[in-house]
Amino acid sequence: MYLTVVGISMHVLGHLTVEEFLRDYWQQKPVLIRNALPEFKALIPADELAGMSLEEDIESRLIIEEGSNGPWEIRKGPFSEADYRALPDNKWTLLIQAVDQYLPEAADLLEHFRFLPSWRIDDLMISYAVDGGSVGPHYDQYDVFLLQAEGQREWRIGQMCSEQSSILEGPALRILADFKETERWVLNPGDMLYLPPQLAHYGISQGECMTYSIGFRAPSTAELLERTLDTILPTLTEDQRYADPNLTLQKNTGEIGDDAIQRLRSLLEASLNNDRLLADTLGQLLTESKYPDQAPEFSAEELTQNLTASLDEEAWQNFIEDLHDIPTLTRSEAARFAWHRSGSHLNFYAQGENVTLPATTERLVAMLGNQRHYEVCTILESAQDDASKTLLIALWQHQLIREGDEYGNPDN
Repeated sequence: MYLTVVGISMHVLGHLTVEEFLRDYWQQKPVLIRNALPEFKALIPADELAGMSLEEDIESRLIIEEGSNGPWEIRKGPFSEADYRALPDNKWTLLIQAVDQYLPEAADLLEHFRFLPSWRIDDLMISYAVDGGSVGPHYDQYDVFLLQAEGQREWRIGQMCSEQSSILEGPALRILADFKETERWVLNPGDMLYLPPQLAHYGISQGECMTYSIGFRAPSTAELLERTLDTILPTLTEDQRYADPNLTLQKNTGEIGDDAIQRLRSLLEASLNNDRLLADTLGQLLTESKYPDQAPEFSAEELTQNLTASLDEEAWQNFIEDLHDIPTLTRSEAARFAWHRSGSHLNFYAQGENVTLPATTERLVAMLGNQRHYEVCTILESAQDDASKTLLIALWQHQLIREGDEYGNPDN
C-alpha cells in the first residue's frame, strides 16, 4: 500500500499490505521487513546526535554494559565532552528521545506510519552504539518499529513477558534474568523490525550503528481510569447514588451479595456509558505534549470564546496576508492533533486541550489530523465557514502550524 502526504511517498511494509500487517502482526508477533526504506540514510550524523545530548532540554541516556557502578549502568544527560572521552572503547549506547520534536526530517519520517492512528504515535528515539553496544535483554509495554539507519545490529527475539517475568537484581534497567531466544536477525540500513508489546528482545551492535525506534503511546489501564474519572466526575451529581430497590430479605445481613455487586457494576457502567466523555479521555491524554514546557501553548478556552463571537475579519485578512507567497504550511514538530465526531459536532483535541466545533469543520479537521504538511491553497479551500477560519487563525497564532519546510524526502 502506498500513501502520499503532500508529495511524500510512503511504503514501509515491504511485501506486506497494510491489511495483512494489521491482521497478522500488529500487537501479535514480530515481523522483519527487509528494505523497508531502500537506500535509507541517517538523518543526523553521530557527532551531531551526541551534541544533542549536551543540551539541557533534550532527554538523553547512556547505557554502559560494563559500567564503573556495575553492569548495565545508566546515566542521564545532559552530558559533557569529558563524559564521552571517559567512555570505554566498546559496549555502550547513547539514546536520544523525541528527536522528531527537534529535527523536521525526523518528524517527516513518522509520516510513513500514518497507516496507524496518528494519535497513537509517541516519538522517534535514536540509538547510537559502539561495537557490542546494547541495552540488554528486555521487553517494552508498547509497539515499536526498529529501523536500521547505519551499520548493523543483531536482534535476538525471545519470549512473551509480563510483570511476573524475572528481572536481574542490581541494574537500574529492567534486564530480563531469563531470556529464551527464539529467533535472530541482523539488520542492515533500511531494514526494519516490528515488535509487539511485551515481547523480549535483545539488540547488539556489530560495530558502530544507529537504530531509529518509532514507539507508540500505550497508556496503562490505571492511567486511563484516572483520566476517565477526571473527565467524568465533574458531570456527576449528588443525586446519582448507589440504590437497591426491590431489595429482598437475605440470610446474613453482613454479606455483600452478588446482587449488590451487580447494582454497583450497573451504576459504574451507566456513568461510563458516554462516548463523548470517553473520547475526551483519549483525545486529551494522547495529544498531550511529551515535553509540555517546550511545546507551543494552546488555549481551548480562548478559542471557544472566539468561536462564539463573530469572525474576526481583520485577523483573517492578516492571516491571508501572512500566507502570501507561502506554498505550504507545516504542523509544528511538537503539535499533536486528533478529533472525534459527536452527533452534530466535532471535538478537536490539541496539546491535551479539547474544543467543540460544528460539523462544517470536518474537512479541515480531518486534513489537520491526517498529515503534517498542508498546501496553502488546499487548506484555505477547506476553511469555508467562520469556525474553520477561526480555528486556523488560532493554530497559526499559537505556532501549532507554521510556514512549511521544503519537502524533505524521508527516504534519503
